[in-house]
Amino acid sequence: MEIVKQSWEWVQKPINPLQLIETAGRTCYKSEKAITPESAAKFVKRITESGHHSVIEHVNASVRFITDRGVTHELVRHRLAAYSQESTRYVNYGSEDIKFILPVWMHPSFIGKIDFDERRRHMGDADTPEASWVDAMLLSEQYYKTLLKMGWRPEEARSVLPNSLKTEIIMTCNVREWRHVFNLRTSKAAHPQIRELMLDCLAGFKKEIPVIFDDIGD
Repeated sequence: MEIVKQSWEWVQKPINPLQLIETAGRTCYKSEKAITPESAAKFVKRITESGHHSVIEHVNASVRFITDRGVTHELVRHRLAAYSQESTRYVNYGSEDIKFILPVWMHPSFIGKIDFDERRRHMGDADTPEASWVDAMLLSEQYYKTLLKMGWRPEEARSVLPNSLKTEIIMTCNVREWRHVFNLRTSKAAHPQIRELMLDCLAGFKKEIPVIFDDIGD
């Protein structure tokens, strides 16, 4: 098996997001003549602070998340979005090392490929939560592949795969919904796994789309 770190990447960045929002917003007030090369940021800041968030819905963004299935079970609860996710029904993992996402509360030294022999060499008979987690992933991989060899289809053998299974999902929504997602999933009450992922993603959004997300996060 292989243990990997969760991550995210842009699939489609918004083009001129602040200018688009200003154009849409000023249409409401018929104040298009006030648009200048420098006016968009101030306008969007004022719109966002006033709570007139319907205007920012004109801007969409798409992201690929590489994370575990526990995180995606939470993510897809945000219904004002479009999702396309790696399918364990149709993807056959029998011919490769199955990938599992490192829990954020485990040390990064666990990242990499590992088998039963290597686990014994490095951990011996260690009775620790980390060793138990590694054992569970190794066994789930072993039983999954055994079930395939015994004739089960991938959609049947997947029943032994855990929440830590690596998955990929593309999420598309407008920036008003992204604000909602970041507000919930970066809070201290959020699950640690999704919180780490979303804090990093939020930093990327703040860099790419100024102003709109400035009031979210630490």
